[in-house]
Amino acid sequence: MRVYVPLTLHGLAEAHKAGELGPAPLDAYAVTPALREWYVSDDIEELEYAALSRAALGSLRQLAADPRAPRRRVVVAVDVPDAAVSAEADRGLDQSAFGAVRLDGPVPLKKAAAVHVDSDDAEEDVAAAAAALGAADTGDDDAQFTVDGAEDHELMWFGVQEIPNLV
Repeated sequence: MRVYVPLTLHGLAEAHKAGELGPAPLDAYAVTPALREWYVSDDIEELEYAALSRAALGSLRQLAADPRAPRRRVVVAVDVPDAAVSAEADRGLDQSAFGAVRLDGPVPLKKAAAVHVDSDDAEEDVAAAAAALGAADTGDDDAQFTVDGAEDHELMWFGVQEIPNLV
């Protein structure tokens, strides 16, 4: 199963140093039945892009919690056995949880398929979005507009061998 693990550049550096994503449990995103129903598509590429986008929002949440982290969203795509993943069923119909899964153990970085990172030109919009996230969560439409501005930036694709250059 392909899962998308949200990180920051600091988190990616730690994972690179340790050789694994962890410690467990790890929050991640994947194509789950709830995500399929919410996104209303049978195209697996579209569904995986939706899961990647959910993980990018998870990365934005991590950035909001860590003001020292560089203002670039990071998502690591990893392939893990289905048994290593548990869905967060207790969140029910909470729309923000669609696609949310948990990895029950650390994941060797060698299982990573790719790393997705914002380009330098996204930093200003990502910084503004991280600052506005709390207000957006409480229903502030202007703040939500700012958060949505970060989503206008596509995450760039990098091979795992390029991680040393990213960190």
